[in-house]
Amino acid sequence: MKKFLFLLSLSMLSGVSYSQHQHHEGMTMPMTGKPKIDTTKAMDHSMHDGMDMDAMKLQNYGLTMDTAMGMTHSLSRNLPMNRNGSGTSWHPDNTPMYAYMTQPTPKGWSFMLHYALYLRYTSQNSNNPDGRGRGEQFGAPNWFMGMAQKKVGKRGLFQVRAMLSLDPLTVGKGGYPLLFQTGETYKGQPLIDRQHPHDLVSELSVSYSHALSKDIDVFGYVGYPGEPALGPPAFMHRISSFNNPDAPLSHHWQDATHILFGVATAGFRYKWAKLEASTFKGREPDENRYNFDMPKFDSYSYRVSVNPSPSLALQFSQGFLHSPEEAHPEENVTRTTASILHSKGLGPDRYVTSALVWGQNRIHGHTENSFLAENSLQMERMAFYVRYENVTKSAEELNLISSDSGFPYNGPTELTINNLTLGTNYRIAQTKKSDVVLGAQLTTGLPDKVLQRTYGKTTVSGEIYLRLSPSLMTMRTMKH
Repeated sequence: MKKFLFLLSLSMLSGVSYSQHQHHEGMTMPMTGKPKIDTTKAMDHSMHDGMDMDAMKLQNYGLTMDTAMGMTHSLSRNLPMNRNGSGTSWHPDNTPMYAYMTQPTPKGWSFMLHYALYLRYTSQNSNNPDGRGRGEQFGAPNWFMGMAQKKVGKRGLFQVRAMLSLDPLTVGKGGYPLLFQTGETYKGQPLIDRQHPHDLVSELSVSYSHALSKDIDVFGYVGYPGEPALGPPAFMHRISSFNNPDAPLSHHWQDATHILFGVATAGFRYKWAKLEASTFKGREPDENRYNFDMPKFDSYSYRVSVNPSPSLALQFSQGFLHSPEEAHPEENVTRTTASILHSKGLGPDRYVTSALVWGQNRIHGHTENSFLAENSLQMERMAFYVRYENVTKSAEELNLISSDSGFPYNGPTELTINNLTLGTNYRIAQTKKSDVVLGAQLTTGLPDKVLQRTYGKTTVSGEIYLRLSPSLMTMRTMKH
């Protein structure tokens, strides 16, 4: 598996050079009665005053917003807002955005709102009537994020960001059924085969960046709660997983630190590369999803991010987490992650986006690895998506060693789970720049032989959903 990811990453990077970072992918498209615009080249930001909007919207088929539109990247006045990930992470510049955005106010403030609400029915392990983890739920996973940004002087940029989730109400305090999922607790017991709900206040952060030049930024970010410099953009904000309502099984190996009560990050960008470091509270949120946990700064991390072209975002990060799990307070975790994100416009309202993510937890010399590959193809109103995961979890993590597991355990301490999800959805309505999307997906699990004793030889889970979200934001939707 490691060899496969390495070869695939080389193939994605082949032909990419630093000079390509100055060019957006596309094609030369003639316009009737107007000059031809070569969209293989990035828009010159210094020339936007007075530029025809029809020319601007050809930039990556209208998917990439330009810094002249008012709102820019959260931590740079010289980067497009499409590069925004969760926390301080980077997406590719060509990443599509589903959001509402205002033009700058007379006082210079710009505002943006993202959200996704999934009204869905899910059935887990439905083909094994006596298998563990069998369950169903009508629920509504959701999140809402608002951002306010203001330029300060000629070089500064200030931003406030808040993220809310009504999960505690819409999926319950014990979360939603999700086969083979682990992490966090409910009523003092570890959650097994369930995804925990997110806190009502999932992010409340402020940040400031200062441009030393067009190519150099320094910045600071403080969140209570917030997300440290560790891992790729969290799955809730990764466009390759936007169509899938379920959290990855590898969440607690890759991006589970996206909600921590106490985060401070400092960073430095030079052109297409960024180095940042964080100190934060290692413990994940407690079971009270409505409060603010006591802030601490007992853990730290660093991350190196590189965007070699507008279609690619790469990162490597490592974090040293103090007592992250309430069920195992004596255990500290060293988490290491690496990822490659890819996004490319294929035409008006068409794009393809992918992610390859590796995450590793090291606990007392014991190492567990996770691999995730996901892809989403958007063809105007229709989308097709896939997610594959290979995750190593301990027998203790899966609650096989405890007395209530149902049978005496004498197997290996490390167990492997392979999960494949295939899904599709269709936009059935669009009004006032908002989408109503009908979707369905099936997940097949191939657990380790030991796990087959309780779950079944193969597992099948499925769900149907309606997704409510803003429409795809393009240069056309920005036109007044």
